[in-house]
Amino acid sequence: MKPQSAENGKPADVVPTLEDVARHAGVSTATVSRCLNSPERVVERTRLKVLHAVRELGYAPNFNARALAAKRTNTFGAIIPTMENAIFAKGLQAFQEELGTHGITLLVASSSYSPDLENDQVRALVARGADALLLIGHDRTPETYAFLERRKIPYVIAWAYAPDEPRLSIGFDNRQAMRVLTRKVLEFGHERLGFITAPRATNDRARGRYQGACDAMAEHGLDPTSMTVRETTYGIEEGGDAFEDMMAAPAPPTAVLCGNDVLAAGAIKRAREMGLTVPQDVSITGFDDIELAEIVTPAITTMHVPHREMGRRSAELLVGLCNGEPTGRSLELEASIRWRESLGPVARS
Repeated sequence: MKPQSAENGKPADVVPTLEDVARHAGVSTATVSRCLNSPERVVERTRLKVLHAVRELGYAPNFNARALAAKRTNTFGAIIPTMENAIFAKGLQAFQEELGTHGITLLVASSSYSPDLENDQVRALVARGADALLLIGHDRTPETYAFLERRKIPYVIAWAYAPDEPRLSIGFDNRQAMRVLTRKVLEFGHERLGFITAPRATNDRARGRYQGACDAMAEHGLDPTSMTVRETTYGIEEGGDAFEDMMAAPAPPTAVLCGNDVLAAGAIKRAREMGLTVPQDVSITGFDDIELAEIVTPAITTMHVPHREMGRRSAELLVGLCNGEPTGRSLELEASIRWRESLGPVARS
């Protein structure tokens, strides 16, 4: 004989239904449905009574049935380039928080900066019912964009804004942001610059930041091709290796611009190991303003990126698109310099 539930007399292994919840709470099934799908439409006393019944009975809505009826899963996807450091953490957290206020679940994947892997992940998330997608940067395969347009999947691009890009984006102008930072480096008297960057071929953010540094050098009357450039994957050791390599030159840079704070932290760590003092012997700057930038010694002068605002606004926009609201226009947010100790005037001999 099957054990009986102490609460409702049903066998313990029988899955509770919507009708069971309604009976337990003393309300109609329609009221239970409203509590679960549109809680703002139900008075608090009734809502609490229904939620208590849901917990007591261990009821879980039939997700597949609801998705079929609504032709939506209330699930969004996000594909970020990496989970190995905190570059995207704050923005993704804000994105998820805003989605949560609309009852939307988030699925996250990491592409490891591979366009082909990202293409596979886009298809996998859509196959699992993702109603909309958050993507990072504009660079991806034409097949990926064609697939999304063919399937009519709403998406928004974050962490990048370019006025000549037609696709909907919420972010900042990477090129202009690095141009502004490089101008400040040059104002400190530095003319021999180094640049440590992620591979640029398939990363429009890295490419834009490099171009911004070149723009500032040209404005300053310097030849951009004189800048020492090292491409590497994002990582502290990788940043250190790239820094050590460029500092071995007969006339090494007096200031090293890094494509993000992780690379800058690696450069500062390696400078210390090489017996160099930052910024007296060499200045180092970062980009992103993640927490790491504040806790290394010396703290990193960097470009602050509006992580949380990008995440929150991307969620708002995608929810609106799924609800049939007008698409609106791309939104440019502001990036600004955070002054710390790693940038100083060029040493005069």
